[in-house]
Amino acid sequence: MQDIKRPAAASTEPAGALRDARDDEADRLAPYAVDGLFDDPELQGITRFAARLCECPIAVVSLVEEERQRFVARTGLAALETPRSLSFSAHAMMGHGMMEVPDAREDPRFRDNALVTGAPHIRFYAGAPLRSSQGTPLGSLCVISSEPRAGLTDLQREGLEVLARAVMRFLEDRREKLARHVWEMAAEADLAASEERFRVLADAMPQMVWSTRPDGYHDYYNARWYEFTGASRGETVGNGWNGQFHPDDQDRAWTVWRHSLDTGEPYEIEYRLRRFDGEYRWTLGRALPLRDEQGTIRRWFGTCTDIHDQRMLREQQDLLSRELGHRIKNIFTVVASLLRLSSRNDPGLKHYAVRLSEQIAALGRAYDYVRPQDGTSAFTLQGMLRELFAAYNFDGLERVRVTGEDVILSEKYMTPLALTFHELATNAVKYGALASPGGTVELSIERLGDQLHLGWVEHGGEVQKATGHQGFGSELIRASIERQLRGTLTREWLPTGLKATATVPFVD
Repeated sequence: MQDIKRPAAASTEPAGALRDARDDEADRLAPYAVDGLFDDPELQGITRFAARLCECPIAVVSLVEEERQRFVARTGLAALETPRSLSFSAHAMMGHGMMEVPDAREDPRFRDNALVTGAPHIRFYAGAPLRSSQGTPLGSLCVISSEPRAGLTDLQREGLEVLARAVMRFLEDRREKLARHVWEMAAEADLAASEERFRVLADAMPQMVWSTRPDGYHDYYNARWYEFTGASRGETVGNGWNGQFHPDDQDRAWTVWRHSLDTGEPYEIEYRLRRFDGEYRWTLGRALPLRDEQGTIRRWFGTCTDIHDQRMLREQQDLLSRELGHRIKNIFTVVASLLRLSSRNDPGLKHYAVRLSEQIAALGRAYDYVRPQDGTSAFTLQGMLRELFAAYNFDGLERVRVTGEDVILSEKYMTPLALTFHELATNAVKYGALASPGGTVELSIERLGDQLHLGWVEHGGEVQKATGHQGFGSELIRASIERQLRGTLTREWLPTGLKATATVPFVD
């Protein structure tokens, strides 16, 4: 039997924490309408992937109620629920990190558990807690095996936590949609008769809710606002709300809000809102006007949603993406250098090594346009082509001229087009118009409906006639235009040089 680590110490939560969490079980899970979650395709897909990632036969999304745990999504398990007293997830959800049980038989919390002594004979368990944005424990995403093991790998542990966050995003989106649906239904009733109902509903929502008079005077905030900001009742009425924002965001928030009041346009802005403990957290503010039959605004209703964690994750992902782009560019350079060094010892390979190095360099230049390094807007097709052709222009003469419409393309288009026109330019230098000092090329770009037309026309110089031989370059062009982009390329050798037209499907 493999060496099994001793089980982790019991949860450091106070002894009464689990009991306290069970006092409001109905309110805790009611906003998610659990009965409608069973066998949801998205959650089922998450459990299937979790089982494969962690190499465990069973994976479940377990939501823990007062008397039972319910498996709303499951892989490798037929049961829909078990008593809460048998639930591993009831323990996992009270922690703030992954709970792993190497061998349940060795863990005093579970060794007498019926799910350990009987089917499904749980030995190894790993569960990532599912907690709402307010920190409320809901259950866990867990994987189970009937064989003991030392634990998950770092990659598996990280992956299971990422999948658990995906489950929570799904649940939070569902709760928000359900709450919004209820809110919209309530708004259809007469406002005067439903004011008290609205207040109860708003206090039950996870978002901060507020409303204003038509002139923008804030006269209502729900309980979540006061819990989050720590403001006293009445402190933020009128324009007092702006003082809760980060000093750098106050002018911007007021300007956007005033614009909505003046125009009646929906209000939406991201700003940093001061929490009760003094921390500024990124928040999404939204508001819509409620109009009467004549179109006059009667009130504004708005929400504030804490998006701090999502924004920090997005910024981290952007940083990693830029770092990945830098490393990929380095790989292009290293491969090209290795080709050049290798060809020195074998003169017979020099021609092919130089050719391949040029193509790799073209890929590197195209990559700059596929993934901007500074996080700004995407580069354009004309910009990428001018970068590729810069080496052929000298003494102030633009030997390869790009004209016509400019478009922004994704990586799907950029790389094949870069390789295609780099190959055409290389052939023009060897056999076509660019082989002569006065030769030029015009590349036109035209968008017609859902088609993109690119015309390559060479002018001037002694042009060698086509031999009919289809070399590597021709195969590269065919693979790029016809197979990758599902387009067509026609070529015609005129007395002035090559005329080629590429047509590819294009949709923004």
